[in-house]
Amino acid sequence: MGSFSIWHWLVVLLIVILVFGTKKLRNIGHDLGSAIRGFKEGMKSGEAEAEEKGGTVVAKTEAQPSATASSAHPSSTANAAGSSAAEKDATVIEGQIREKALPDGMG
Repeated sequence: MGSFSIWHWLVVLLIVILVFGTKKLRNIGHDLGSAIRGFKEGMKSGEAEAEEKGGTVVAKTEAQPSATASSAHPSSTANAAGSSAAEKDATVIEGQIREKALPDGMG
């Protein structure tokens, strides 16, 4: 009694079709598919932009281990200066992403 059989799901599907109609369900499916496609294209274009800018996103992930290495060895000032620049670049990129993602007046 705790699990639903195929007949339960068919009745639910029939009720949904009667309530919303097939045209509205078809439009919802089309809108959902378009949204997923747009999201995938946005992800691909974001990766392409990161590669065009010289992989600054990769520098962000690489800066974290060097930052921990420089904190473990305080005598190494070169690593600390390099990670500081990479962190600044990452902050700038995050700001640019937020500007593109948020509508005007939201951030």
